[in-house]
Amino acid sequence: MAIDAVIFDFGGVLIDWNPDYLYRTLIPDPEERRHFLTQICSPDWNLEQDRGRPWNEAIAERTALFPDQAALIRAFRERWHEMLAGPIEPAVDLVARLHQAGIPLYGLTNWCEETFKLARPQMGFLQYLRDVVVSGVEKLAKPDPHIFHRLLDRNGLTAATTAFVDDNEPNILAATAIGFRAIHHRDAADTEERLRALGLRF
Repeated sequence: MAIDAVIFDFGGVLIDWNPDYLYRTLIPDPEERRHFLTQICSPDWNLEQDRGRPWNEAIAERTALFPDQAALIRAFRERWHEMLAGPIEPAVDLVARLHQAGIPLYGLTNWCEETFKLARPQMGFLQYLRDVVVSGVEKLAKPDPHIFHRLLDRNGLTAATTAFVDDNEPNILAATAIGFRAIHHRDAADTEERLRALGLRF
C-alpha cells in the first residue's frame, strides 16, 4: 500500500535532548552519573512527567526517597534547558524536503507539556507539521497504543498507509503492532533511504 503520510518522533530524531549534557557537569564520575540517571532520575521516572505528572510532585517524590540527592534531583527541572542541544539538522532538512514535496507530516512526541513550551523556540521544524500530539497534553505516552490512535483519529489517517519514525525500539514495536510502516531511526540518511524504499518521492 502506498504511503500517504509520515509521523516523526522528536527527541533523538529531530531535536537533541540528553540529560547527560547537564549531569556530566554535575556528576563528573561516569559510574556515579550512570547510577543517578538510571536509578534516581531514571527514564521511567521522567516518563511520568511526559505522561502528565506535575514536576513539583515528581521532585517531591524523588527527594523523599533520596534526600541526600535533593539538589541534583531539583536540577533536573531547574536546569532542564541545559539538556537541550537544539535541532538535529540533517533530520530537519529531511523533514523540510518531505514537506516541499507535498507529503503530509505529523509529530508524535513523549514530552512534558511544561518543558515542551520551553523547547518550542528551538523547534523551527514545527512549521512543516500539520499536527503534533504531545504526550503531556494528552496524558498518554508511547508506547501506549491509545496515543497512536489519537493522532490517527484526529487527522483521519490510516496506520497501514502511514510511516512512523522513532528512535525508541519499544515505540517501533508498538507502532508495528498497530499496522504502521515503522522505521527505527538511526540517522537521517538511513531514514531517508527507508522512506524512499516505501515509495515516497521527494
